[in-house]
Amino acid sequence: MSSPKIKAVLFDLDDTLWPVAPVIQYAEASLYQWMMFNTPEVAQHYSIDRMRSYREKLVKTNPRFQYDLWSLRHALLSKLFLEFKVDVTKADEAMAVFADARNKVSLYDDVVPGLQALSKRVELGSISNGFADLHVIGLAPHFKVSLAAHKFGCPKPDPRIFSAACNALDLPPEQVMYVGDDLLLDVEGAQRAGMQGVWMNRHQVAQDKPHHAHIKPDAVVASVHDVLAMF
Repeated sequence: MSSPKIKAVLFDLDDTLWPVAPVIQYAEASLYQWMMFNTPEVAQHYSIDRMRSYREKLVKTNPRFQYDLWSLRHALLSKLFLEFKVDVTKADEAMAVFADARNKVSLYDDVVPGLQALSKRVELGSISNGFADLHVIGLAPHFKVSLAAHKFGCPKPDPRIFSAACNALDLPPEQVMYVGDDLLLDVEGAQRAGMQGVWMNRHQVAQDKPHHAHIKPDAVVASVHDVLAMF
């Protein structure tokens, strides 16, 4: 699917450039360890699983929590600390611990060399619904534009966040490719915004979910090197 008209490639982050499940598991464990020492009365009553269940209920109380996961976790901690009469400002300290661990990602081996090579051929950028800090992770220099849902104000697959990235690149959507692991959020979201939607299928999973049947990726890749091969 090599196409000379594509002038920029935008990437999703979680599960596209690094596996996210072990990162979240580590971040939640780091937060809980901090709570055991700094807010033991809360930690004794709220395990990681119980906090997760509470968070799932809390997300339904505010539309913003659907995409601003930092605010969701901060709100949860604030509620727990208030419940046990703990200084609520400690929620900021707790979130700093979580964020630090959240940014200790393990990039897939192809990411850095792939982005370095790809950046010589097209502009690069990212759009994410998560709150990973690309400056801390070290990927920020590769990207001309990076949009995060919690800062932008709406999440993928809303076309507005895709359009905003294209505008930041000063390119029409038909000249921009988006690469992500989620067929609904990434591929369909990008295509509805007029971009090419490429499915990052690192683990060769089957597209067998009924609600995915209508989605036809412009291409399927298993690494950043596969994206590079398009150019």
